[in-house]
This record gives sequence, C-alpha cells and structure tokens, in this order.
Amino acid sequence: MCQSTIYLKKGDTEEEILRDAILVEPCSEGVKIQGLFDAPKIIPARITSIDLLKNRIILESQE
Repeated sequence: MCQSTIYLKKGDTEEEILRDAILVEPCSEGVKIQGLFDAPKIIPARITSIDLLKNRIILESQE
C-alpha cells in the first residue's frame, strides 16, 4: 500500500503525527487528516511539502 506518514514541523523539529494517512485536505481551520483506521481530525497547520517517493507529508504548525 502507498499510505504516507505525516509529520508536524515546529521550529527546527519534525514530529510524526500520523502513519498510514489516507486523507490530507486543506480546510479553513488548517489541514484535515485521516489515518487508515482513524477518524478524521483537523490540525492547525499548513502543508509545506509532499514527497511521494518517500511517502512523507510535512505540515507546518500555525500555533
């Protein structure tokens, strides 16, 4: 399968916040994400990069 891992960047650090992501969608409150077996949740962040070869999505915190 080709699910991605989502990381949240705060300053110079990146924290893994979700493995096996199947949904990443910008919304007015930030970014809506959902894992393979998880309910959707909204992260107050913006998408900064998507690397499909490495299956990595980087979000930057807006807090």
